[in-house]
Amino acid sequence: MEEKVMDILVDITGEESLRENLDTNVFELGLLDSLGVVNLIVELEDELDVIISPTEVAREDFDTPRKIVEVVKNKLEDE
Repeated sequence: MEEKVMDILVDITGEESLRENLDTNVFELGLLDSLGVVNLIVELEDELDVIISPTEVAREDFDTPRKIVEVVKNKLEDE
């Protein structure tokens, strides 16, 4: 699951180095913006069969690859 999340994140941001540093702040580096987050959520939902409501996720919950993986993991466990 983590590998799939990273594949999607790298595809959307175009930044392969995110795989090496899971604590990279994707917003500070300009790799994701609000539209990028929506695209990421849509892709995660499609690929991993998980539902992530944008209203349930704060920007701080999606600012690093590690946190994104954690959100998806928690959502999958809740279902």
